[in-house]
Amino acid sequence: MLLTRKKVRIETERMTLRPPAHGDFRAWAGQREGSVDFLAPWEPAWAADHLTRKSFTNRVYWAQRAITNGSAMPLFLMDRASGALIGAITLDNIRRGPSQAGTLGYWVGQSFARQGYMREAIEAVVHYAFTQMDLSRIEAACLPENTPSRGVLEKSGFKYEGVAQSYLQINGRWRTHVLYACLRSDRRGRTTAG
Repeated sequence: MLLTRKKVRIETERMTLRPPAHGDFRAWAGQREGSVDFLAPWEPAWAADHLTRKSFTNRVYWAQRAITNGSAMPLFLMDRASGALIGAITLDNIRRGPSQAGTLGYWVGQSFARQGYMREAIEAVVHYAFTQMDLSRIEAACLPENTPSRGVLEKSGFKYEGVAQSYLQINGRWRTHVLYACLRSDRRGRTTAG
């Protein structure tokens, strides 16, 4: 199922998850800039123009194209009470055919960390992916020492699957990641591996 040009919008108890819009630039740039020390150890190195309006505009157009062609679903996490931008979550690398899978990535602003927002977002996106997009498998990866990220994945139903050597460039270096997955029909049980 392609996501066509329909609006993707997911409501949770505290948030609205929706694609980025041009009017979000100031909130996004402010949240990213205010959280740079918190985010930098876990993300690819930011380009010199990362926080510019032009770069953000390109992100918005990419998001629109990705949703239309069904290759990704990038969403902003918006607090329903205050309207504040909390962070973002992207279901990317959506594969069809015999795979029916996608890869999850996310970030949260430092002031919203460890308040349950990302768990709420992950569970909502996974549910949407399984019920509305007919995906069968959602994958995620994080650095082994990123205990909060590993914890939120495990609490959201993801199970440890292994290690990928030199998986992504994070903060300017090739880094090994631990791999997790959540299956639509998961009968694997709990594991203590990893």
